[in-house]
Amino acid sequence: MKRTIRNILILISPFLVMVVVNEYIRNTIEETPYSAHGITAINSADRTVEKCTWICHNNTSYCKKKHVKYLKPYFGLTDVLYFGVIDLLYSTGNYGLANIVFLVILMPLILWFLLIRSANIQDEITKLKKENE
Repeated sequence: MKRTIRNILILISPFLVMVVVNEYIRNTIEETPYSAHGITAINSADRTVEKCTWICHNNTSYCKKKHVKYLKPYFGLTDVLYFGVIDLLYSTGNYGLANIVFLVILMPLILWFLLIRSANIQDEITKLKKENE
């Protein structure tokens, strides 16, 4: 029972934190929200040097020039990974659906599974140590 509750909490806590932070931040944003395809986002589409907006999502080079400070020496590596993932998602024929399936559903589930597996193994190690004392 304890494991089940722990596992469920590990699964839902990142989503709860994300929702709480987004809803808290929503009230502090003064710019006009970005809208596309009938959906209104939290962030604006304004070009600003102070922070990333939807312009950074839609124009990566603008973001890299204006907002990236520490990773500039690593663009050779990060660009290959970043644009590789984007190209892979586009190659499916439905970028939006592939993005949701792979990055929103599958990747978190794989990470959750591996974390739970690790925690269960640690429980077994602890149990064995107590038995051998």
